[in-house]
Amino acid sequence: MKPTSRFVCQECGAQSQKWLGRCAECGAWNSLVEERVEPASAAQARDRYALAAEGAGARLYADVDIADADRLTTGIDEFDRVLGGGIVPGSLVLLGGEPGIGKSTLLLQAAARFAASVGPVLYCSGEESEHQIRSRGERLGIGRAPLYLLAETCLERMLEEVARLKPSLVVVDSIQTIFSVKLQSAPGSIGQVRESATQLLFTAKGQNVPTFLVGHVTKEGSLAGPKALEHIVDTVLYFEGERHHSHRVVRAVKNRFGSISEIGVFEMAGDGLRPVSNPSGLFLAERPGGAPGSAVLCCLEGSRPLLVEVQALVTSSLFGNARRTAAGFDQNRLALLLAVLEKRAGLPLAGEDVFLNVVGGLSIEEPAADLGVVAAIASSFRNRCVSPRTAVFGEVGLAGEVRAIGQAPRRLREAVQMGFTRCVLPHGNLDAAETPREVGELIGVRTVSEAIEALIV
Repeated sequence: MKPTSRFVCQECGAQSQKWLGRCAECGAWNSLVEERVEPASAAQARDRYALAAEGAGARLYADVDIADADRLTTGIDEFDRVLGGGIVPGSLVLLGGEPGIGKSTLLLQAAARFAASVGPVLYCSGEESEHQIRSRGERLGIGRAPLYLLAETCLERMLEEVARLKPSLVVVDSIQTIFSVKLQSAPGSIGQVRESATQLLFTAKGQNVPTFLVGHVTKEGSLAGPKALEHIVDTVLYFEGERHHSHRVVRAVKNRFGSISEIGVFEMAGDGLRPVSNPSGLFLAERPGGAPGSAVLCCLEGSRPLLVEVQALVTSSLFGNARRTAAGFDQNRLALLLAVLEKRAGLPLAGEDVFLNVVGGLSIEEPAADLGVVAAIASSFRNRCVSPRTAVFGEVGLAGEVRAIGQAPRRLREAVQMGFTRCVLPHGNLDAAETPREVGELIGVRTVSEAIEALIV
């Protein structure tokens, strides 16, 4: 049979038998690229997508043995936390992030520690040579662990090394540089990324070898490649952080073996990434005392409570349209809270420029941050400070009510550990069970107006 051609959209993965100037599915212009497909025989096609060994059949649920499926530690506590307690054998993990954020550094550190404690690790790189990886490893202080380096972009040769070495862990850096000889398209195309990820998935599941994939991101911040890539893998991690800050955050957005929205905090140093066991202390390290427009918020990222500082600056607008700028907080949510403050609390903010910043570069999405944002804005508008030992959390509704939120005792314990003696929270959380007795003063509020009067001294 002769090889066939197809045209694949590099934006959405749609296929067409002929070239089109505009994709019929997503509407992107000039995104269709020709891919030549070599036909395979029936036996080759069966073996190509064989997940289990030949002759394997269905097994009774009660007969499946999970004694050998215990999680494996990477040697980095913060990384294990994001993974849900460690690496699950046979899992496929995708780690994405901006260029230069530290993806390769983190995985090389984790691979070296894993090799020293568990077994041999195969580190496959399509972007660096062995000498470049070794040079970075010397800077990170990696010792003589059974860590095998392979500078290769061909998927088939990579799988041959996996079958020969039988490693305990495989790292592929990155999936966009890998190509299969079965496809004629260039590395990084939709077809190549899908084919490479699928074959690595079958290898991970069939040989029970955990595999990490490094993924590039687009200029919008999403993972490059087809959306099917995120469906194929078991866990999707995002590496976040500002270039001008020393800390980095690894966030789980999909995890079949643990909770999502879990985060791990790292600090970038000269010898690599260091886990931060007390993120609240890091985010509050340079907090100014007695400054108007500053409030401490008790937020929850996954199962971890964090104390972060929210700063607001309210100043008179010199033009007709007031500016609303937010960093680390949803700008639409900020506009909603400003409307509630003006309508329900009587603060004339229509002609004021409002600038909001979550200190440290952390992005906060949960509704419990509303009351902290309200406190910072009201403090700056009235030019009166919030008590330095006061923490706050709660959700604000459109009627100006303060709604109860979940995991209140856990947030209060974190506030007590960081030395806060006063907490303003929703009235509905005052009767929550397991409230720590060490908290000095708890003030329950029902409306935004009550919260402002309790917070602004």
